[in-house]
Amino acid sequence: MVFSSDEYKKLGEQAVPKTKSAKNLSFAFLIGGAICALGQFILNFYLGLGMGTPSASVFCSITLIGISAVLTGFGIYDKIAKLGGGGTLVPITGFANAVVAPAMEFKSEGFVLGLGVKIFSIAGPVVVYGVLASVTYGIIYWVMKIM
Repeated sequence: MVFSSDEYKKLGEQAVPKTKSAKNLSFAFLIGGAICALGQFILNFYLGLGMGTPSASVFCSITLIGISAVLTGFGIYDKIAKLGGGGTLVPITGFANAVVAPAMEFKSEGFVLGLGVKIFSIAGPVVVYGVLASVTYGIIYWVMKIM
């Protein structure tokens, strides 16, 4: 059976489910904004304790990563991510979730082969890319400085 271009287009439009872009974008904006507002609150808390900005920033990141890991462990972060979509992936909490979620599946494989391997299934390539990019940029910077 051969379809004309218009017939094929109509069939395609019927097969593709309708997206709720406005709703999805709104939830992503609200959830991502809430995560960032929480981060600002935590940063202000640490600054209020008398920490300098660099130290408070580091402790804020560590706290957000810890909160994300705990929520992932209890299965709560996945529910937030289902609602918030991309709004939960962009902040540092999304990376923490991406590291912890595969590690949660280690139970049948044990600590070494399960947890040890699964925890780096997402983080490993990111870290390797970061290190290689840093070395490459460092070499380029060094060569440019010599010239």
